[in-house]
Amino acid sequence: MMGRFCLLKNRCLLRQVLPGLPTFMHRQFSLDVSSPLFRTQGYVNGQWINVASTFPVLDPATGEEIAKVADCGPTEAKLAVDAAYKAFYSWKQYTAKERSVLLRKWYDLLTLNKEDLAKLITFECGKPMKESLGEIAYAASFLEWFSEEARRVYGDVVPSATKDRKILLMKQPVGVASIITPWNFPSAMITRKVGAALAAGCTVVVKPAEDTPLSALALAELAGQAGIPAGVFNVVPCSREKTPSVGTILCTDPLVRKVSFTGSTSTGKILLKQAADTVKRVSMELGGHAPFIVFDSADLDKAVAGAMNSKFRNSGQTCVCSNRFLVQSGIHDRFVEKLGKAMDTELRLGHGADPNTTQGPLINVRAAEKVEHQVQDAVSQGAKVLRGGKRLDGSFHQPTLLTDVTTHMLCTKEETFGPLLPVIRLSVFLIVLEPLSDPPLPGYFFSQDVSQIWRVTENLEVGMVGVNEGLLSTPEASFGGVKQSGIGREGSKYGVDEYLDVKYMCFGGLTL
Repeated sequence: MMGRFCLLKNRCLLRQVLPGLPTFMHRQFSLDVSSPLFRTQGYVNGQWINVASTFPVLDPATGEEIAKVADCGPTEAKLAVDAAYKAFYSWKQYTAKERSVLLRKWYDLLTLNKEDLAKLITFECGKPMKESLGEIAYAASFLEWFSEEARRVYGDVVPSATKDRKILLMKQPVGVASIITPWNFPSAMITRKVGAALAAGCTVVVKPAEDTPLSALALAELAGQAGIPAGVFNVVPCSREKTPSVGTILCTDPLVRKVSFTGSTSTGKILLKQAADTVKRVSMELGGHAPFIVFDSADLDKAVAGAMNSKFRNSGQTCVCSNRFLVQSGIHDRFVEKLGKAMDTELRLGHGADPNTTQGPLINVRAAEKVEHQVQDAVSQGAKVLRGGKRLDGSFHQPTLLTDVTTHMLCTKEETFGPLLPVIRLSVFLIVLEPLSDPPLPGYFFSQDVSQIWRVTENLEVGMVGVNEGLLSTPEASFGGVKQSGIGREGSKYGVDEYLDVKYMCFGGLTL
């Protein structure tokens, strides 16, 4: 029987909470997971490795330490790259069906261990358990999807202009891929990238965010249990201090042929420059700052529900969260009133392990301070606080609703990544497109006017559009941005293409 790891010292203290909630909460929560899934070492070439130093992983709800994790550096990163390079030459020889079967086994193990995997997310990321369970289902769905897509990597036979030759276009894996992932979806961001890479025949080195390495290491344990061969899937956790040096290895080593990154636009630009010297393939999922537009023709109840889903999932910490709410004047007051009531009814702050919690902490104190600063800036320029508005203990911030917001305020210029919902009143439709000069990853709008739906969809410069829908991510659909919000696509049938080269074979000298 497998043992359990149990950490019973996490306390959640909130002295200020949303209206309608108790003014004091002091509870104890335990992290209880299967011991094999609670890993704190690096994972290289199918082995758990120790390093000289460690770094702490903290529960963002309490600030208390969950674990000390191996602080890998450039040496370990290079070992992982070398292991992945060596494994690539055997992994790419696996048949598509063999790779498909192994990915499916990995999917099955994620599903079987969903409760423990969700607990890790909740304690290191802060998500409510319901959302963490949803992320595990979402993460597993990419392994399922790409296990099926592995068998559909088709080339082409192209009709030739001459009779003595045949033209064939073959798809082959690019090689070793560096996978650099964020903390807000510590499992799903890995499987969305790695599932596609392994399906294509590539091997990978994963560098998880320093805030959330435990989820990545648990995935490595399950990959080993599924039979993924040594060196195919490697994980090198590291601290914030060592991230630049590890990232440099993963982006500059000539054995690495592909870099996939999810994070800020500013960091993405640095990685792009590093990858340029060896002309690597890149996929970049970058800045969010998504608009949420409500037209006078919208179904008001659907728009409010969409706003709640789009803004407050993971306490506003997703790359597809709406950041700017632009509401036409004819529906503005009713929208704001209904939205405020929905916030009162549906949002409950607390530790993610509490089943009543819908809003956990932000990832760290810096994130809460950023939201606080944006609220203060908006209020100083005339915005009104209708709900929330206060920074709480530690990493908590009240879900906040602002009105009388203008495009001069920070919250409409910078991605918040927190539970702040600023509403801009629109009197003229043409104004809608003006604030969107910095293209975001997705865009959302609500309308029941068919002509307007097509017109706005075609004019919004975004990679994804949610029409009358606040949740749009699914493995069947492509995920990605345009311009400075990203390069390349993840998920869908196009996700595998990011890890494939097309080789042209001209077979000449034929006689009939």
